[in-house]
Amino acid sequence: MGYERLTDPKKFIESFLQIKTKEGKIVPFRLNESQIKLYEAIQKQRAEKKPVRIIILKARQMGFSTLTEGLIFHDAVTHFLHSAMIITHKDEATTNLFQMSKLFYDRLPEDLRPMLKTSNAKELIFENPTKNPIEKEKNPGLQSKIKCTTAGGKGVGRSDTLTCLHASEVAFWPGDILGTLAGIQQALPSTEESMVILESTANGFNAFKTLWDNAVAGISDYVPLFFPWYEMQTYRKPYHGETLTAQEKELMQRLELDEEQLMWRRWCIANNCNNDIQIFKQEYPATPEEAFIATGASVFDTERICARLDHLRDGAEIQKKGCFVYQKTVTDTQGGPQIILKNRVWEEKKDGEIVIFKEPEQGVPYVIGGDTAGEGSDRFTLQVLDNRTGEQVARLLRGYDEDLYAEQAYCLGMYYNMALIAIETNFSTHPNKVLQWLRYPRIYERETPDTYTGRMQSAFGYHTNSVTRPLMIAGLVTYFREYLHYIHDVDTLREALTFIRGKQGRAEAEVGEHDDLLMGLGIALQARTQQRMEQTQKQKAQDTWTADMWEDYYGTDAQGKAYLREKWGEPI
Repeated sequence: MGYERLTDPKKFIESFLQIKTKEGKIVPFRLNESQIKLYEAIQKQRAEKKPVRIIILKARQMGFSTLTEGLIFHDAVTHFLHSAMIITHKDEATTNLFQMSKLFYDRLPEDLRPMLKTSNAKELIFENPTKNPIEKEKNPGLQSKIKCTTAGGKGVGRSDTLTCLHASEVAFWPGDILGTLAGIQQALPSTEESMVILESTANGFNAFKTLWDNAVAGISDYVPLFFPWYEMQTYRKPYHGETLTAQEKELMQRLELDEEQLMWRRWCIANNCNNDIQIFKQEYPATPEEAFIATGASVFDTERICARLDHLRDGAEIQKKGCFVYQKTVTDTQGGPQIILKNRVWEEKKDGEIVIFKEPEQGVPYVIGGDTAGEGSDRFTLQVLDNRTGEQVARLLRGYDEDLYAEQAYCLGMYYNMALIAIETNFSTHPNKVLQWLRYPRIYERETPDTYTGRMQSAFGYHTNSVTRPLMIAGLVTYFREYLHYIHDVDTLREALTFIRGKQGRAEAEVGEHDDLLMGLGIALQARTQQRMEQTQKQKAQDTWTADMWEDYYGTDAQGKAYLREKWGEPI
């Protein structure tokens, strides 16, 4: 029979296991292309001596449950003391997967079938069925088992000790999905023999999206695997010369589809998705972003954003990642602290908070918009735009202390030709104060009424309120409609996909999602009018300003500041 066919999971599956097709036929199990990709990902983790931890976002009916059950079955019938649990979203699915495992056993060659203990539950217990304790002690059998159950029951999996878990259609589990998973995972040791496969089609913005996002961000040990619908070779219909729509032609070019795949897509939308393209995208996504559909009406054109994201998938637009490092000195003066950041240099970091898409060009004006951590968010952002065109050239995203955030803003502004910096002041004015203590020469100024005299006066920073916020959102809508090709950051685009019109019509992030990068971009767009929009041929030589010059500079308005910079040259 061959030892290798017993020890090699793929050879075992394709040599000995049989499955039931949609047509009701019993046929040998042969892995399709998508199943092979999953199998290779599992084997890669095993070769690296790591616990197998994989999360799968997929289109419907691609066969991943079938492969996972085959792998679980192989382990259970070729190892001692192997305990696996299969959890589905509903009883019907639980029954189907149990019947699949039972068919594996029933069609297994007789000399390979381990002893099976009778059970009334949906489980296969591979041990000696005898009731004679002496005989059982002499020949206990494998003492392995496969248990199938439905999510939602109280304490599911908590009393078991497991080596393998298959969580099927996780996004559709009832109740507390994360709580259920957390309880089960306590029964799994983090050993190289263990395996956890989480798989599902999407179901809006629920806990499964959180699990997926954490895997993509590297927060968890799970390897994220996405399988688009068009990888399934059976998803095809005959083509008889039908006229393709403009959208279908674009999809054909972008996703490298053929006419038969487009005919299946057209058929599936009409027959399986009630002619609703949004349902098709959720059930049969072409990209991860398509899978997760917001519950509210999107503010932006999500189809165009998904196409842009697909174009940026390989990250080719990124020039470098990192942050600025420097030596910091602080001197107390009567006018407040004076901070100097000496020896500023760029430091490359694989997971750097600053991403550079385009290096600064001599004489080009830039503007920076910043959104600070506040209510409901612990993230600070900066967006850098080429003020001639509005093109995104860099961005910052991370959690910070406010002073460190302002110092990175200072360095980034100086790097981009002393860019105009506009940072939101709604939750704190401290970042703008730090920029003043750093003597940064170009800080955005807004007009605000004096509470005592009622006269208008200048104040540093951008304030978002009932007047400025609608203008900002309108500016973003125009920008995403007319200049989407100027956005190079996938994180910014992903935030745009989850930016919706809420119940009251307010434009805001979907519950549990972020809009910090969008707000930073919106602020940068609004601040552009305080920065020149043309490139200068030659920059003036930089001079060190005296304390008196700085005092004069900070004592005047935005127009006066521009005049003094022109008169004295840009400060160092």
